[in-house]
Amino acid sequence: MEGALSMGRTMIDWLVAVVAPLNAVAFTMWGDPVSWAELLGFVTGGACVALTVRRSVTNFPVGIANSTFFLVLFASAQLWADSGLQVIYIILGFIGWRQWLYGNTERTPLPVRGVSRRHFMWCAAAVAIGTAALYPLLLSVHDSAPFLDALTTSLSLVAQWLLNGKWIESWYFWITADCIYVPLYFSRGLNLTAVVYMLFLTLCVAGWRAWRRELAVERETAGIAG
Repeated sequence: MEGALSMGRTMIDWLVAVVAPLNAVAFTMWGDPVSWAELLGFVTGGACVALTVRRSVTNFPVGIANSTFFLVLFASAQLWADSGLQVIYIILGFIGWRQWLYGNTERTPLPVRGVSRRHFMWCAAAVAIGTAALYPLLLSVHDSAPFLDALTTSLSLVAQWLLNGKWIESWYFWITADCIYVPLYFSRGLNLTAVVYMLFLTLCVAGWRAWRRELAVERETAGIAG
């Protein structure tokens, strides 16, 4: 037992040493320090959303890197739900990467598609249930913004699940989450991250418009083929 505990402490010390450079201050913005993790999260986050707007499968490896940087950042800010969310994002990123490449029954890339009204209502219900379940948990661990953290976590998980299936409705959930994230991160002194999410919000609207055009073309093509 003592050997296992010692090994665990060694691993924790190693992880702390590895991420320490990412928590170092890169520069100061509006009187608040910006770490390397926040800066790299800015760069990879913007690239990830831009690639998603273009329906490029490379959004997934870039997104996995982005989630890694934000995991370090949010853990240092004690936003535990957002930290845990990044771990889930990394897992879902690998799953989505494969789905976009081989998601069809013919093992061909997925097309842009839309969900049914019933499907959408189930997604909205999942957000409500997830928020209600996470809120007391986050209160118990003294999260710095328990309700908003629970809500944005639930919105983001549903959005990522829809994105993995290339459903256009994923953009509705991303846009809603980003509208909450921007003031939340400003209030926590994560100014650059707040600016990132303002960029995300703009790109999400552009993504919704681009995917809507693509969906219209695919439906028209299917109609002609039929």
